[in-house]
Amino acid sequence: MTPRRVTFPSAQGWLRWALIAVPMVTAMPRADALAWVLIGITLALSIPMPWVQDLGARTPSAVLALAVIASAGALWVVLPGSWASVALFGTTFFVVLRQAPVPIVLAVVLNAGLITTVWVLRQDQWESALSTYAVLAVIVLMGLNRRTRLARIEQTELALARAQTANEEHARAAALAERARIARELHDVLAHSLAGLSLNLQGARLMLVRDGASPDAVAQLERAQQLAADGLAEARQAVAALREDAVPVERAIADLLAAYRLDSGARADLEVSGEPRELDPAVGAALVRAVQEALANTRKHAAYADVEVKLDYVAGSVRLTVADRQGRRPPAAPAAGYGLRGMSERVALLDGHVESGPGEDGWRIHLTVPA
Repeated sequence: MTPRRVTFPSAQGWLRWALIAVPMVTAMPRADALAWVLIGITLALSIPMPWVQDLGARTPSAVLALAVIASAGALWVVLPGSWASVALFGTTFFVVLRQAPVPIVLAVVLNAGLITTVWVLRQDQWESALSTYAVLAVIVLMGLNRRTRLARIEQTELALARAQTANEEHARAAALAERARIARELHDVLAHSLAGLSLNLQGARLMLVRDGASPDAVAQLERAQQLAADGLAEARQAVAALREDAVPVERAIADLLAAYRLDSGARADLEVSGEPRELDPAVGAALVRAVQEALANTRKHAAYADVEVKLDYVAGSVRLTVADRQGRRPPAAPAAGYGLRGMSERVALLDGHVESGPGEDGWRIHLTVPA
């Protein structure tokens, strides 16, 4: 069983937590019984915040953020002069920055309702409520501006990745064309010459045998003919090697994931462990086809889901795990499709083993192939 990796909070995760925890601590000296309850609820809700990766646009993180806004806002209503508004507006900023439109609208509506509640309970002048609404508007605009900038940066990175891929493909095509040219020259000059030499030597040997030449002379021609035949076989192998473009398994899988990222915009990561080594072509083809089939199924059944691929080189075998992150446990497939069935048959021919099925938050394929 593979141990789970421990992820440490990012600096942004600690900032999200601090914007909630610090205002709660500063509100404690003035807290009454109800305020203590709200402080406890808000601090409890803030515990997962450092580990929620950038408040990704998924239902659990959206519910958590909205719950923090509600509890911190309720504390602000109870203690209007406290720093609870910092937790309220800080969490709202990160919701606008990372969440889908529906949670953003809910957060803004919740903020507006809390501001109105505080204004009514305190019976302040309308200018006070207007200034607080202005702060909310600034927070929302800052989040939207930052969100747009991050989207622009992501588009730039995708464009650069496409350009780099195009340059690599162009260089690869040029290298293949040059190798094909060399292979043609080698075949036309060396292979044809050796083939002609071998035929002439065979004819000369037959003539010597017919004319009753000495066994030593016949043996010399036989050895020369064998050398020519061996040279012809080696030349053919060299031509075949030049015409083949053996791509490492890691590179082939990385290209598939890059295409998936460019196509879906979702995250697709490759983790390689162990010492990479040259694999048998049949083993490499099975691994690459497995990733290709898994990505095709993800596109079909869980579009835009994040994908994680792990390639593990161990003694005597190679392990491949492909998992998509759908954010929920998918239903079990009624029957294996032709793609999964073909993958299992291909791996079985190599004395390998395939496991596929739903996981906690997505579909998972794991195969082990002797190598």
